[in-house]
Amino acid sequence: MSHTAFIFPGQGSQYVGMGKDLYEQNSEAHALFDGADEIVGAPLSRICFEGPDDELKQTKNTQPAIFLHSVVLAKLYKGAQAAMAAGHSLGEYSALVYAGALTFEDGLRLVRLRGELMQKAGVEQPGTMAAVIGLEPDVVNSVCGEASADGIVQAANFNSPGQIVISGSVTGVRKAMEIAKTSGAKMVKELQVSGAFHSPLMESAGEGLKAALDKTEIRDAAIPVYANVTAKPVQKSNEIRNLLYQQLTSAVRWQESVANMAAAGATMFVEVGPGKVLQGLVKRINGGVATKGIDKFADLNN
Repeated sequence: MSHTAFIFPGQGSQYVGMGKDLYEQNSEAHALFDGADEIVGAPLSRICFEGPDDELKQTKNTQPAIFLHSVVLAKLYKGAQAAMAAGHSLGEYSALVYAGALTFEDGLRLVRLRGELMQKAGVEQPGTMAAVIGLEPDVVNSVCGEASADGIVQAANFNSPGQIVISGSVTGVRKAMEIAKTSGAKMVKELQVSGAFHSPLMESAGEGLKAALDKTEIRDAAIPVYANVTAKPVQKSNEIRNLLYQQLTSAVRWQESVANMAAAGATMFVEVGPGKVLQGLVKRINGGVATKGIDKFADLNN
């Protein structure tokens, strides 16, 4: 049985101008963007459509902006609906709205708060992230273990074969970068980020997020959503709540998630939201599945 999987992008996929064509060409999209500005209490639409880039890049804006673009596209799309879904980090919230576990309004409030808390944690506990290309997961884990003597560092994103992102304190990450190079990494590159996402340095953001999650109504998901923390399908509301909390300080197991979705019968992966990052990762994880993206208004009818 062949199935469609919807995958929702995370931070880093944003671009100035995202969603503008949807807003201008569709009344439902128009209403959702306007409503989002009211819910967030900030000109989120303007930041999406006009930028400037450095304003859109602020984590507190990036997260709700990508979420908004993705959810609007999912609502407008009339093609084959998905049998399963997943999202990369922030994208997990978009996936849960699609799956009916969260309302649009609650999801937007949560991602705005998550972005604010993560941005604040990045200021209070400065850290960094780096991409490590060409090493196996167990090698990266042992590299991080060795570098931990110099500071906090752990694997943050297992994105695709040979592409792993590490996260932690500046001293820990830079030490791990040195060790990774001597361990045979093809490339090691520090990333421009506002904090050490998916590491213990995000613990301070966890308290505020947990309080908000506990107050938010979460329903059982109508379709399986493959969780970042476990790479396994989840549908029960209490599990979803716990996994969203754990996600802040845990690694995103994207490679396993995609592999598990393919094993469950997903033959078409549709990236719903800005950019093409996830389509590229899926192709590297499993060359046998088809991918496409829905980003612009024109994509909704193709």
